[in-house]
Order: sequence, then C-alpha cells, then structure tokens
Amino acid sequence: MNKAEKTRQFIVEMTAPVFNQKGYLGTSLSDMTNATGLTKGSIYGNFANKDEVALAAFDHNLRIVGDILRQEMGKVSGCREKLLAYVRVYENFLKHPFPVGGCPIQNTAVEADDTHPMLKQKAAEALMNLKEMVGGLIKKGIEKKEFRSSINPEQMALTLISMIEGAIMIAKVTGKLNYKKSVIQAAEDLIHSF
Repeated sequence: MNKAEKTRQFIVEMTAPVFNQKGYLGTSLSDMTNATGLTKGSIYGNFANKDEVALAAFDHNLRIVGDILRQEMGKVSGCREKLLAYVRVYENFLKHPFPVGGCPIQNTAVEADDTHPMLKQKAAEALMNLKEMVGGLIKKGIEKKEFRSSINPEQMALTLISMIEGAIMIAKVTGKLNYKKSVIQAAEDLIHSF
C-alpha cells in the first residue's frame, strides 16, 4: 500500500465510528478532522467530498460485521448451527469488535432512506446480501434435509433479519436489553422449528 492509500485507509478507519454513531447529516467536517487529527485539506485531498468518505466508512463498518459473521459461522457446521451463530453474533455483539454505534446497515438505512440516495442504495445492497446469505443457508438446510421442505427461504430470511434488527432497535431506543434478549430467543426458537 502506498502512502496515499494508507492515508485514505486511515481516514476511513478513524471516521467510520463517527459516521456510524452520528450518521451522515450529524457528522461535520470538524468531527472528521477531530477523529483523524488531519486538516480539511488532507481529508479532501484524499477524498472528493464528504459523500465519498461516508460511503467508504459504511463499507468499512459493513466489512467488520461481515468478518465477524463469517468467523463465527465458520466455527460451526450444519445450516441450523450457522443460522444460530448469526443470531448469537447480534445477541452478544459486545463480545465482538462490532463497529462503534452498532449495526451499520440499520443505522444507515434509518437515516438515509429519505436523505441520502447513495447511502440508501449501499444499505439496501447490504441488506439484500444478508438476505441472500441467510436464505441460502435455509435453502441448503432444506436440500440437506436439516429443515422442512415447506419452509420459504426468502420469507424466513427476511423474518429473521427483521427480528434481529428490530430487537437491536427496540433495545437501543428503550435501553432495555431484556427486550432484545426476548426477541433473540424467539428468533432462535424459530430456527429450531425449521
């Protein structure tokens, strides 16, 4: 990696937590310079604008979550165990090096749906990739006779994702972790019913 690439990577790594916590609109240039210790000229000498930094920061945060999911799911065999590992990552996200601020898909989707088309598109693509991953595991589980053939993989994938993301949102808004725990338990029960 050359010096310019290292500087870009540094900017992304330092601003990613800020964008994930404060969102695109809430993150100022001062926030970016404070997080990096760099000047405005240094940041915009490496990125065309705030949009480019925010998009790269989203990709960085998403990569962190993806790496955690792949690592935890790789520790187990069987489709059911992999789905349970996916759920448990979110149940125990404090035990993992999760991005500061929580799930970047949820954070970005909530803010960007009406305000930032490029970030909305990134969040939508990430969500569809997650749906394909979860749905693919369910389909594979059906093929391997781990799950009942009557299960609709896409429907169950969307249901599980909604349950997990909803549990996180409810816990964050209310401050009641037992609500998250209750919904996560329901998601695990659903997986066991497959």
